[in-house]
Amino acid sequence: MKIRKAIASDIDQVWEIFTKVIKTGDTYVFHPDTPKSDLEKYWFAPYMNTYVIEENGIIFGTYIIKPNQIDLGNHIANCSYMVSPKAQGKGIGKKLCEHSLQIAKEKDFEGIQFNIVVSTNKAAIALWEKNGFTIIGTTPRAFRHAKLGLVDTYIMYKDLKI
Repeated sequence: MKIRKAIASDIDQVWEIFTKVIKTGDTYVFHPDTPKSDLEKYWFAPYMNTYVIEENGIIFGTYIIKPNQIDLGNHIANCSYMVSPKAQGKGIGKKLCEHSLQIAKEKDFEGIQFNIVVSTNKAAIALWEKNGFTIIGTTPRAFRHAKLGLVDTYIMYKDLKI
C-alpha cells in the first residue's frame, strides 16, 4: 500500500468512504445525509492537503491536513482521518496517522490538534494516544451521537517540537 496526495479522479472513491463513515452518526460532525456536492469543501478545499492510501487503484483510507487556525494560529495543524469500513482493523489508520505526522513536520507545523474527538470513539482515542497525542480538554455534551444522544468530545494534541 502507498500513501499519496489525492487527485481529482479519487473523488468518487473518497466519497464512498466518506459517506459510509458519516452515515453511522457516531464519529464525525458531518450530517449523515451530507450531499456529495459538499465533499469538496469538507475534504478537498484549497487550504488543505488531502491524502489517500491505496493499493492497485483501490483506496482504503484518506486524511486531510490543514492549519488548525488562520494567521497567528496557523503553526498548529489539524487532521481528520477516514478508513473504509471494509478495511478497518488492518492498520490503515495507524499508517495514515504516521504519514500525517511526517507531513506535518515537513510543513513545519509545531503541533497537531484534533478539535473534536468523540469520547465514545475508543478505537480512535487509543490510536491517537499510541501515537503520542494527549487529551488536553473535554467539551461536555458537544456531540449528538446517533444512538447515545449527547456525549462529550475531547481536544487532543501532540507537540511536534519535543
